[in-house]
Amino acid sequence: MIEVKNIHKSFNGKVIIEDVSAVMKAGQCNLIIGASGSGKTVLMKCMVGLFEPDSGEVLYHGQNFTAMKGHDKTEIRKEIGMLFQGSALFDSLRVEQNIMFPLSMFTDWHYRKKLDRVNEVLARVNLPDVNRKYPAELSGGMKKRVALARAIVLNPKYLFCDEPNSGLDPQTSLVIDKLIREITVEYNITTVVNTHDMNSVMEIGNYILYMYKGEKEWEGNNKEIIFSKNQRLNDFIFASEFLQDAKDMRMLEQKGKLPEDRNMDDMLK
Repeated sequence: MIEVKNIHKSFNGKVIIEDVSAVMKAGQCNLIIGASGSGKTVLMKCMVGLFEPDSGEVLYHGQNFTAMKGHDKTEIRKEIGMLFQGSALFDSLRVEQNIMFPLSMFTDWHYRKKLDRVNEVLARVNLPDVNRKYPAELSGGMKKRVALARAIVLNPKYLFCDEPNSGLDPQTSLVIDKLIREITVEYNITTVVNTHDMNSVMEIGNYILYMYKGEKEWEGNNKEIIFSKNQRLNDFIFASEFLQDAKDMRMLEQKGKLPEDRNMDDMLK
């Protein structure tokens, strides 16, 4: 579990995040959503220690990460996996070497043990037999899966995903969402996803934090978000005509007025 308590962050006197608090539980996908400039990326960077908040706390299973120094902070970081927006693979290294990189940095395992673990996580993301390929030889979706394999190679307790579906087609995005959800549940990871993708929100949003101009505007889950009465949230999520139609159909379904040949859950998939 990760607790964010009253986080404030400013740059050059401009407030970016103001008094944001949230509780993100293990075994579920915790999504941070909001328009560009809403502060969601800065919040995630405060959570992983890339930015120091001006005030407030970030707690990892009750441990105050914000107040930690040196060795203690490094020990928490060993338990964090990161899936970057652009995958951030090393172009000059093969897939196998990319995934092995954290193992070489944080363990003293011998090569055979590291290779076994690499093969294990590659199998988990459904990418066997790509060990010797370079990133340039992979599709966008394959790169994301390799990056996800690298993010989980150290068996992290916490997984951060920054726009994991950026640049991917809708079908590949569903594959990535499914993998993230499965891995989160299977390993009981506290997963935090920063996303604009409303399909991801509806598909894997166990907990959703909606940011507006640096503040927490709404929180809930993917079942509740459709019926939110928060106007700013509705303006954000129903900018798409399709999603507005989906909301209308869900309301008809609840009232028992949806035609028999229409299935709302199938429509939202």
